[in-house]
Amino acid sequence: MLILKLALRNILNAGIRTWLNVAALSFSFVAIVFLQGFYDGLNDQVERATVDALYGGGQLWQKAYDPYDPLSIEDAHAAVPASLQGLVESKTAAPILIRQATIYPRGRFRSILLKGIDPSQRVLSLPTGVLNAPGEPVPALIGTRMAKSAGLTKGDVLAVQWRDVHGTFDARDITIVEVFSSPVPEIDNSQIWIPLDRLRQFTRMEGEATIVVLKKDAPGPEAPSGWKFRDLGFLLRDLHALVRMKSVSGSIMYLLLLALAMLAIFDTQVLSIWRRRKEMGTLMALGMTRTQIIGLFTVEGALHGVLAAIAAAAYGIPLLAIVANKGLEMPSATDNFGFAIGQRLFPSYSPALVAGTALLVCLVTTVVSYLPTRKIAHLKPTDALRGRLS
Repeated sequence: MLILKLALRNILNAGIRTWLNVAALSFSFVAIVFLQGFYDGLNDQVERATVDALYGGGQLWQKAYDPYDPLSIEDAHAAVPASLQGLVESKTAAPILIRQATIYPRGRFRSILLKGIDPSQRVLSLPTGVLNAPGEPVPALIGTRMAKSAGLTKGDVLAVQWRDVHGTFDARDITIVEVFSSPVPEIDNSQIWIPLDRLRQFTRMEGEATIVVLKKDAPGPEAPSGWKFRDLGFLLRDLHALVRMKSVSGSIMYLLLLALAMLAIFDTQVLSIWRRRKEMGTLMALGMTRTQIIGLFTVEGALHGVLAAIAAAAYGIPLLAIVANKGLEMPSATDNFGFAIGQRLFPSYSPALVAGTALLVCLVTTVVSYLPTRKIAHLKPTDALRGRLS
């Protein structure tokens, strides 16, 4: 307790040197929390949006389906197994039929994925209710990215061509009944959604589907013969790897900030030991051991971390709270990054993140404060009183 009181008095008496170190450390503390909260929020927001709009509680794939191989789509269709019909009828699963097609907007042509989905489904967050429109042309739903790249707007009528189950070309006119906005590019880019029963009729694939999406939090069923179950761990694997890569690259910045702050603490400790040689000799002459003196200087350095945490809390908590509530506006260019970010990103700051960062800063500060004090272990009181360190 005596060493703690003496250490606190010494660093407060150091004046501007102490507060410059505290300011540098507190800035590093806030920057680390901000950046890590940014990536945690990015991961949570992208995962939540992707699950709601695309993955649900997992997917069953027809055995030939491979989302990374467009050539697999031609053969990736089969009748929905009887074991899944109950889930489909109770709206806890949504079958989707996927076919390659070509559209002809304003005299041009473009390859797309034509997807059939039940307009009354409640598994995904897509606004499929607008596809209930009867008659011709066939109602179609597209996203804002597709609308922008193809030059389409609500109410446009265009021709779409595909191959049926026998490989025969067929075509129909479709009308764009709605243009939806979603942060998830995987349900938008080069895709058109139409009613499932109409696509099955056009392609002569009655009762068939390419994938079956389960409702979120629904238990994963045993995959029927000819189908593969993909849980969220599998479906989100690439997304988590991408976020981890971004997080690692971002951590380099706050490691540099922390290193600069630690360098300031190290230099302060070296200067303090050099300037206070006679003080150390006096303390040793009064009965203080070398270990206690080393502890005194180490505690002084560690208190910089404690004061930095208090200072960071004073201005960092209100600042980060505002950012977490209002979010960060994302530039339009981020729409092409492949992330389901949306127009605003909301960082996530958990108590574990704040406590862990505070512990890290204090621990590293203590270690850096101890390193210059090792020279005191061989210090003789007479040399210290003369102002010598060796």
